Amino acid sequence: MIVHSLKCFGAAPGGGNAALVVENDHGTQAQRQTFARERQVSACVFLGRQADGSIVLDYFYPHTRSPLCLHATLAAAHVLLTAPSAPAALTITTAMRGQALQLVRRAEGLFIGLAPQPAPAVQVEKYVPSELMGQHMHLLSPPVVASVGSPKLLLEVADRTTLRALRPNLELIADWSALHQVNGCYAYCRTGEHEYEGRNFNHLDPALEDSATGVAAGALATHLQQSLRLHQGHVTQQPCLIEVQYGAQAIWVGGMVQRST
Repeated sequence: MIVHSLKCFGAAPGGGNAALVVENDHGTQAQRQTFARERQVSACVFLGRQADGSIVLDYFYPHTRSPLCLHATLAAAHVLLTAPSAPAALTITTAMRGQALQLVRRAEGLFIGLAPQPAPAVQVEKYVPSELMGQHMHLLSPPVVASVGSPKLLLEVADRTTLRALRPNLELIADWSALHQVNGCYAYCRTGEHEYEGRNFNHLDPALEDSATGVAAGALATHLQQSLRLHQGHVTQQPCLIEVQYGAQAIWVGGMVQRST
């Protein structure tokens, strides 16, 4: 087994959201879950090379398996596309849902191409955001569920101060998400022209809050139907920046990737 430790979407050298890319692993789903729980890194992705040459990515958080994690995918793209004689582009699939992802190495960095996915039709009652966030919430737009492969409940708050002060009920979010087939809440605010800041609430442990959530960035771009730059990680002291290029046929999510020391 080979384990690569990387940081993804960092806004500056040395920063980013940690991910482990695991090669040559033949463990069961339960064994992979145990591995992820013991490592306590925000995401682990198991890279499987099939007999026909195709590649399948299987994602695990410490508390659960996930259909898609884009910061872990970006880490896998670094392993697959930056080695000597590596291709400049590659198509892979996800283990849980067989979703096709395009991995591309460009002059400006690594990008993941994917299409918007159907999101659960969830009727979000007015009281729900306040209950999930553990405080009265005044949202600037109606809550919406959007997805590029891992559905998120998107909650638009007024400003950075409000966003950074949130202390949500993580257990209630987990229960609500399981009931509605949604993978957590993403609170965000607009900070400029096509510029946003956000926080993801999916992990049960506050210490494991994501510093960058690519699937949320993709979901937000899908909902707004625009390209954007999404800042995240201020609260976790790992400032991150996710670049999303929006198109009618595909959404491209990219950012910085560095190997951890």
